[in-house]
Amino acid sequence: MTPPFPFEAVLMFGLFSILLLAGVLLRAWLGFLQKLLFPASLIGGLIGFALINLHGFGLDVEMIKAFAYHFFNISFISVGLTPPEFEPGAKSREAVIFKGSVWMAVLQAATFSLQALVGAFFVYVFMLLGTELFQTFGFLVPLAFNEGPGQALSIGRAWETFGFADASTIGLTFATIGFFFAFFVGVPLANVGLRKKRLKKESPDRFFLQGILPARQKAASAGGVTTHSSNLDCLAFHLAQVGLAYVITYFGVLGLTSIVPQEAAGIIWGFFFLFGLVTAIILRKILEFTPFGHLMDPPLQRRITGMSIDYLIVATGCGIELLVVWEYAAPIIVTAIFAGLLTTLLVIVLGRRLSDYQLERTVAMYGVVTGTVSCGLLLLRIVDPELKTPAAREIGFMNIFTVPVVGGLTFFLNVPLWWGWSLASTCLVLLAVFLISFALLYRRGFWAS
Repeated sequence: MTPPFPFEAVLMFGLFSILLLAGVLLRAWLGFLQKLLFPASLIGGLIGFALINLHGFGLDVEMIKAFAYHFFNISFISVGLTPPEFEPGAKSREAVIFKGSVWMAVLQAATFSLQALVGAFFVYVFMLLGTELFQTFGFLVPLAFNEGPGQALSIGRAWETFGFADASTIGLTFATIGFFFAFFVGVPLANVGLRKKRLKKESPDRFFLQGILPARQKAASAGGVTTHSSNLDCLAFHLAQVGLAYVITYFGVLGLTSIVPQEAAGIIWGFFFLFGLVTAIILRKILEFTPFGHLMDPPLQRRITGMSIDYLIVATGCGIELLVVWEYAAPIIVTAIFAGLLTTLLVIVLGRRLSDYQLERTVAMYGVVTGTVSCGLLLLRIVDPELKTPAAREIGFMNIFTVPVVGGLTFFLNVPLWWGWSLASTCLVLLAVFLISFALLYRRGFWAS
């Protein structure tokens, strides 16, 4: 018998939930996962990645990606709705967030240009060795690492019209390798940094390592109750604020995309999370000036943010399609590995130049420039589980500064095809961008809050 109502979306949510629970059990049982501090969401996402790529199970990959997209937006809206909690005597939070966001944007420009230069270098190397590669082959690396599979897919598809065969598939393959750097290098980096931070403190307890509360240990509060349950559950009240901000953002973006060219409309929908973050902050500011401002509870709102990130990571893992073009296996693997290693070195070196929130900003940005913003949020959750530092907001606000910079660089990668520039001339401009960005980032005093 056919079910009387559609179940597809709920069953997909159920699948993500099963994978999350599997991740919880494996983290609690397996010691090596505890040593690596792999969170349950990442474990579940990797299980989903393996199962779906090995079998498929008839699952709708587009629906999986849609879930990831919406959970991603919800996580940033929830961050915007969370009243900030700064330590007594802390410096102006606006100044801290502004400088942190600019640092992240300049770092993204540095890594983007570096990855493009590495890609171009190996195009020359493999062509000298007799392997014919399209001139923008290596430029798919920054698109995949810095901007994610969606951008690598869309730009790659556009380049196929210029004769770059299988560009979209190669772009997705680079993005997949980028995810492996974000997960298998980024998580241990966060782990090492966290252990150094705790070196002079107590050793990690059983709760921290296993990720679940031991029997007979008192549980911490998940948040305050600001509405009476006879009227409205407090969690429902906070979720309703997320829903309100989401709807306002949707109609705002819908109206904006109706008056811009169609090419720009797709880009705007890709930045829905940023519009949502700004909308949520404005909504929170309005509520703070009303008699209802005291009803917003930061710890409970952070639970919503954490929940959405957990489901986001599982959905992201399930949505990665492992597509490999065997004809280009050697240049793809070599280029991606060198780009990943140099990116790792660059982020660590420049992250150590920071004076404030060094670990949080460094690991968050490592996830962003090797995978996606969701990878950055995942790594941030490892070192800042309660998202109390400004790093989560900075990841959102950095896009205000990265849109003209990284957007301009993305546009610039097309000049060999549009304007007939040589690969060498294009690389000279990218080298200038890298050197300027590196010089700015290396000045420790400039970024001190």
